[in-house]
Amino acid sequence: MRWQEIREHYPQQWILVEAIKAHSEANKRILEQLAVVGTFPDSVAAMRSYTQLHREAPERELYVFHTSREALDITERRWLGIRGIRGYPESLSRSTTTVSERRGV
Repeated sequence: MRWQEIREHYPQQWILVEAIKAHSEANKRILEQLAVVGTFPDSVAAMRSYTQLHREAPERELYVFHTSREALDITERRWLGIRGIRGYPESLSRSTTTVSERRGV
């Protein structure tokens, strides 16, 4: 579906959508075809669903929008550096403990 069709079918609702066909142009993400994954009573519920689905399948291009938006204006941001390491605090504390044990502390 296109955004205008979604707005007509789901007026004044929070929705979770997946981009089926999209491309980038001048630092903007252009969403040509979307699939509605779910509708929600509020943004918190929509973001909870987004978070769960993103954890399960991070390769999916998911978005949360309210259908009151007339147009989708999505600016792309390039992430530089490390976004995070899974288990970082645990691995850091284990390696610190190991180093301390070697030193006899």
